[in-house]
Parts: sequence; structure tokens; C-alpha cells
Amino acid sequence: MRPLKKHTSQILVHILFWMLFVFVSLFVFSQYYWRENPFLQYVSILVVIVYVNNLLLLPFFIKKRLYILYAFVFAAISFFATQLYCNVFAQCGCSIMKCLSDYLWQTLVPLIFFSFIWMLYRFLDKQDEVEQVKKEHLEMELKFLKSQINPHVLFNNLNTIYSYALEKPNEAPELILMLSDNLKHVLYESNAKTISLEKEIQFIDNYMKFQELRTEGVKTITYSKNIESDSLNIAPLLLITIIENAFKHSILNSHINIDIEEKQGTLECMCENEYNKNETNLESFKIGLQNLEKRLQLIYKDKYEYKIEKQEMFKVYLKLELV
Repeated sequence: MRPLKKHTSQILVHILFWMLFVFVSLFVFSQYYWRENPFLQYVSILVVIVYVNNLLLLPFFIKKRLYILYAFVFAAISFFATQLYCNVFAQCGCSIMKCLSDYLWQTLVPLIFFSFIWMLYRFLDKQDEVEQVKKEHLEMELKFLKSQINPHVLFNNLNTIYSYALEKPNEAPELILMLSDNLKHVLYESNAKTISLEKEIQFIDNYMKFQELRTEGVKTITYSKNIESDSLNIAPLLLITIIENAFKHSILNSHINIDIEEKQGTLECMCENEYNKNETNLESFKIGLQNLEKRLQLIYKDKYEYKIEKQEMFKVYLKLELV
């Protein structure tokens, strides 16, 4: 549809220019009758010159980057075309300089105008190509970053089910059903650019149930949420990166605090966990979080706030403007 609009606009520009150009030129040469006006006869030659320039000369010289040579060719075409008009069509008998002074503009105006139009549309086409490449690159990068997230979530859940299948087999079926919901979310629903906040929170709820069972008696978990509107949308698998990072890098017999709140279209997620201050390197904490920040930059640009603090607790804070 867009190429059709572009071609239509080009055709309209060409038609309108020729109509205006011929109309103005006839008023300038009002001493001639319409039928006898040499300019009307010259227009047919001028049309050929203009479109040979647009279709053959401009593409060739621009592609070869022979700009100076093209300038000479352009000047030569303008000179000889004007002389052709003076000596053959108008038969004015004037000198070369007088001819150029009086009639050169009639050749230059359409040549310059349509050369400009050709370069303008070429520039717009290049911009469209660049935007398309950027869009494809963005989609590929987002898919790559999400592919790095998915295995971490699934492997942790599978490890939990494996442990319960050995120690508490009666509880394993319920975990398998929860894992099924999480698989559906990760493999299918998360392929969309955005999903409903309700589905993402439900995914987090299931994940938290897994973690509460897996870390029972080992870690103290405080999980709170306050969601005003479930109709908002969010990019999938953002929050899980922060939450999973807290469990992955927290120490035994420690406390993990997770708080998710949505109010008036703004989502805030705060996650704190205790860590080994002597052995844990900050960079090792940030591997997954760096991928998260890349996704945030690509998707939300200036509509988010993201902070990481390493003090008594390792704290990650994310604030998003949802739609």
C-alpha cells in the first residue's frame, strides 16, 4: 500500500509541475499564438531530456559517484538544449549569450526540479530501508535476549519438580500443572511484543509458588503485590529476570523481599536479597540484569527507571510506564 501511495504522489508531482511550467511559459511568451508557439513544440524535446536524465543519467552517475562529471554533463545538456530551442524552434537569431540569458531558465528549471525530486524520493527510499533494517535488527535482538531468559526460568522449575518427585512425590502433580502454565506463558504468550499485565503477574505468582516450595525452611520469602488495573500491557518476561536473579544469588538462611505495585499506569517492582559480601562479585550479579537493561532500552526507551544497589542488601528497582 505504501509503494502505491509513493508512486501516486510522484505522478501527481510530475503532472502538476508540467501543467504549471507550461502555463507560466506561455504567459512569458505571450507574443506567440498558442498553435505557433515554439515553446510548445520544444516541450516534447524537453520532456525527453528530463526523463532521460532521471531514468538513465542520474542513476548511473550517482551510483558510480561521478558527481563532478555529472555536473559537466548536466551543464552541457542545458547549454545545447537551450541553443536547440533558440536556433531551431524559436529561430530568434540572437547571440549565444543572449540566448542563454533569455531562454536557459526554461531548460534548467525542469531539469533541476526533477533532479531534486529524484534525489528526494531516493533519500526517502533509503530511509525506509534503514528503518526496516533497524526494525528487523530490533526484533532479532529482542528474540535473542528473550531466548537467554527462557531456559533459566524453565530449568529452575524442572529442578524443583525433580526434587519433589524424589522427596515428596504426592506434591509433584500439582507442580507439573503449574509448570505447564509457565511453559505456555514462556513458549507461546511471551512471543508477543506485549501481553496483559494480568497474565504476567499470574506467571510470577506461579514462579513464586515454586520458589516457596523449593526454599521452604531454607529462605524466608516476602512477596507482596498490589495491582490496580489488569487491563494494562507489559513486555513479557521482564520482572522474572529481577526476581530470579534474587533467588539465584541469595545465600542460605537469608531473606528475600519482593514487592510489585501498579498504580495509575505506573508499575514498580522492588526486589531485595541478602548476599555474601565477601565472595560475591557485583558483575556476576549483573549478567542477567544487563540483558534486562538492554531490553528496557529497546522497548521502553525513556519510559522506565532502573536502579541496582549493593549495600546491606542487593536491591534492584524497576519503574515502568505501562499502556
